[in-house]
Order: sequence, then C-alpha cells, then structure tokens
Amino acid sequence: MTETALVVLQNQIDAIRREAFGEGYAAAMKAVHELASRSVPQAGDKVAVPNGNGSGDEQVTQSQQHRSDRTSQPESNKAPVPLRTSNPVRRSPAKRPTARSAATRTSRSRSGRAKRGANAQMIGEILKKAAPRAVRQADIRRALEKRGVSLAYPSIGHALGQLAARKAAKQVGKSGTWRYSPAA
Repeated sequence: MTETALVVLQNQIDAIRREAFGEGYAAAMKAVHELASRSVPQAGDKVAVPNGNGSGDEQVTQSQQHRSDRTSQPESNKAPVPLRTSNPVRRSPAKRPTARSAATRTSRSRSGRAKRGANAQMIGEILKKAAPRAVRQADIRRALEKRGVSLAYPSIGHALGQLAARKAAKQVGKSGTWRYSPAA
C-alpha cells in the first residue's frame, strides 16, 4: 500500500515538474522572440548611453521621432579590415619594420645574450671546484645562483651532456650525480 502511494506521489511530482518546465521554457522563448523582433536603431535615433557616473538624468535618451518615420536606408558598412598576418603585403606601411630598426633590434638582443657554450663552461668550472666529489644538478643550480645566473634544470642537463661528449664530465653510475673528468 505504501509503495503504491509513493509511486503515485512520485508520478504527480514528475507531472508538476514537466508542466513547470514547459511553462518556463515557453516564457523564455517568448522573451527571446521579443528581443529578436525589436528593430535595430537607425542612424538618426539617439540611444541611451551610460556615462559612467551612474546618474540616469544626464544620459541621452531615445529620440522622440516616430518609429513609422523610417524611410531612409541604413548606411552601408565599411569594408572589413583584413586580418593581420605575417605577409607584409597585407600590413599597413606604418606597421612594417624598417631595415634600420630591424638591424638595431637584433644587435641589441645579441649583445645581451651569453656566448655559445657559456652554460657548459660555467658548469665545468663548478664541477672542477668540487673535483673529487660528485655533484647533483640541484647543487650545480645553487652554485650558479650564487654567481647570479639562473638556469633551468633542462639547460643544466643539456650542458652536462655537452661536457660528457667532450669527456670533461662523467655521470657516476646511473645516479643523478656528475663528476669532473680531467681527461679533457
């Protein structure tokens, strides 16, 4: 008896939910239809524009012209602006870099850049100072930071690989420690 009463109650609740959903959906669709059917303001109409101070008295309101007085055609749209690409033909002349600015830009960036192989050289010096002892990458990084150089672990690993190829350093077994090798 109680199970049938629960089933009947659950069916009534489901029916009420479906009805409420249908009414809410219909109201939402009506609101969407009203918004979509509104006409777009024409060029001569004034539209309310907020001025940022929050007072509605100083805002421009819609024009008092009648809506039936719309015989003028809307203005034609401007040509679309092309997308920016790497193709210099589509760029405007003002945005195109000149030969002089490109030359000064590259020379400035290269003057601040470290020389090729500098990371391996610095790491080799650190390994040489800790000569009989094996050094982990974290210790190498700390020693570099004391010198004022910040270097990522992958860069340290790459430099150690370069030193190993030159036989200036070798890895101790399969551990993560490295030792200076005087064979270089």
